[in-house]
Amino acid sequence: MDQRTRVVLPFALLTAILAVSTSSIFVRFAQNDAPSLVIAALRLTCAALLLAPVAWTRHRVELLCLTRKEITLGIISGIFLAAHFGTWISSLEYTTVASSVVFVSTGPLWVAILSPLLLNERLTRAAILGLVIAICGGTLIGLSDACSWNDGLRCPQLSQVMEGRAMWGNFLALVGAWTVSGYLIIGRKLRAKMSLIPYIFLVYGMCAIVLLISMFLAGQSPSGYPARTYGWIFLLAAFPQLIGHSTYNWVLRYLPATLVAVVTLVEPIASAILAYFILREAPSSGVLLGGSLILIGIFLASRPR
Repeated sequence: MDQRTRVVLPFALLTAILAVSTSSIFVRFAQNDAPSLVIAALRLTCAALLLAPVAWTRHRVELLCLTRKEITLGIISGIFLAAHFGTWISSLEYTTVASSVVFVSTGPLWVAILSPLLLNERLTRAAILGLVIAICGGTLIGLSDACSWNDGLRCPQLSQVMEGRAMWGNFLALVGAWTVSGYLIIGRKLRAKMSLIPYIFLVYGMCAIVLLISMFLAGQSPSGYPARTYGWIFLLAAFPQLIGHSTYNWVLRYLPATLVAVVTLVEPIASAILAYFILREAPSSGVLLGGSLILIGIFLASRPR
């Protein structure tokens, strides 16, 4: 690694964190006028179209030489990613930014749990401990709207909350974490044979197709929304999708994956701070404590094997 790269890396990581952390804010603004499925479909379509010129001019040979197995894995990965964006973006209709982002950020934890089954990687004690701690944190967040700690633990509204919007939103965000885990696990196999741009172009393209089909089957239209809505969706595609995630992939060339995974734990914190100042969403003490436990669990599960 040369000196210039050493200087650029911290700024690249900061850029990636800030870019990805804006995702939930842009989604919230877009949801004022457009359904979540439309936002997800147009976000990935825009990202794939922005990538197309670079992918086709510089990586045409690699794209044309993809094997049937690689294309099949790309389709499956795109389906998982489509389910991730569909459920996670929908979760922001029902729960707070802080709760949603913390739950969806548990993806690395589930990758650590599933890797022994799908990638023949050993499950460490740290991963098991991380899962237990994260489950405790998730339970605490789920109960935070129903329980209070005045004169002992009391949950007078537990039944209402279990059937309420916040619980459903938290569950959707968790499903988003499960499905992104499938995308990440398949990505490990594909990235071993494919370079970055062809890989993300293939997966984003497949994801966009799945989301567009889902959008039309749901009877929703991609047109007829205010110009500002398309502006928010474009920002979603440009900043969190392309700048944020692409920068993370570039940084992985120079830094250990474990270090990058730990750095990404800043994202829920940054998203919660942005939501507080921009959306005026102040997380409760239960969300703060539960979120901290989940982040600790992710950290433990992401440690080297």
